[in-house]
Amino acid sequence: MQASLEDFYVKYALNAAEGVSEVASIGGFVQEYQVDVNPEALKAYGIGIDKVMMAVKNSNRDVGAETIEINKVEYLVRGLGYIKNIADLEEAVVAVNNNVPVRVKDVAVVSLGPATRQGALDKDGAEVVGGVVVARYGSNPLQVINNVKNKIREITPGLPKKTLADGTVSQLTVVPFYDRTQLIHETIGTLESALSHEILITIIVVIVLVFNLRASLIISGLLPVAVLIAFIVMRYSGVDANIVALSGIAIAIGVMVDVGIVFVENIVRHLDMPENKGKRGRELRDLIYNATTEVSGAITTALATTVISFLPVFAMESAEGKLFRPLAFTKTFALLGTLVLGVAVLPTLAHLLFSIRYDKRRVRRAWNVAFIAAGVALASYTQQWLPLVLCLIGANNLLEHPLGRAAS
Repeated sequence: MQASLEDFYVKYALNAAEGVSEVASIGGFVQEYQVDVNPEALKAYGIGIDKVMMAVKNSNRDVGAETIEINKVEYLVRGLGYIKNIADLEEAVVAVNNNVPVRVKDVAVVSLGPATRQGALDKDGAEVVGGVVVARYGSNPLQVINNVKNKIREITPGLPKKTLADGTVSQLTVVPFYDRTQLIHETIGTLESALSHEILITIIVVIVLVFNLRASLIISGLLPVAVLIAFIVMRYSGVDANIVALSGIAIAIGVMVDVGIVFVENIVRHLDMPENKGKRGRELRDLIYNATTEVSGAITTALATTVISFLPVFAMESAEGKLFRPLAFTKTFALLGTLVLGVAVLPTLAHLLFSIRYDKRRVRRAWNVAFIAAGVALASYTQQWLPLVLCLIGANNLLEHPLGRAAS
């Protein structure tokens, strides 16, 4: 009963859900008419088993004829011959001996029984009937799963019900056997957390080591925008956002930071030259342009070398290609996006930020106080001594008395 319900009701309903390619039924028994032939009866009537097979086949089909005209009205003629029960099959004529029809029931026993099967489906120790829903290629798995769940809620009221002896109503239900929703959400959450933490830690390291607010803002702002560009290119190039693909972005973050550091440090180096002090407007713009073009060739060569080194990965086919090509694509997208930002956007942002004038001593003092506060907060939160290094750096710079000089 459950297998027939799956094959002729649930299966077609789920196939109608948007994004579903097919629904493969599994488990249960397929009901069939079984004809157990009596060899002695066949011998007595002088009938071969091939005639029994032909009689069974011919007794279960619809036949379409032409039309018949009655009172200038044409009617379609159709022979309805599908078997509806065991009696219909038993009455099928196998042969005629001496004007006496020999029916199937005269030479065989007809019954309903399960067809031979090659597998079964077990859930919590009980045999059940199920279906495997296959998503259409290129569709969003999470959206397809939600569409299937909505369709299940629609067809649930139409499933068979049974009133038990105690008066309670028992209804056949469709329950999930394996639901990928939780796995998808956990995977996306893990990757989002890993990327966010990696970008945050990188930004903190850049701020601490560069120790220049404007330079740190330029370098740090490069990361999320480059990652966004990589996701946009992935969307329109058909690269799935799986674990391997997003790992390529995570691997590329270090190189992306290096690109920003090289560009910005060269700009800062030019700005710190005595002859460039106090430049504004067009002079500052030309200085930033010259500093950018000075290193852009070397950076382009370095990134091109990294991209070219992935050409063997792009040439992979079969299973290894499906596994590693997304990583190569996403890393390439991230690096190319970083190069475009470094050449086109970073100089403009540097011109805007470095045009702002402020008291360096006050800003440096504020940074040192922030380091001390951050170190105390992290030490109290993590219960570890390592964050106190920030306090030490901030206090040392605040007192303008380097540790090395104090030791000497």
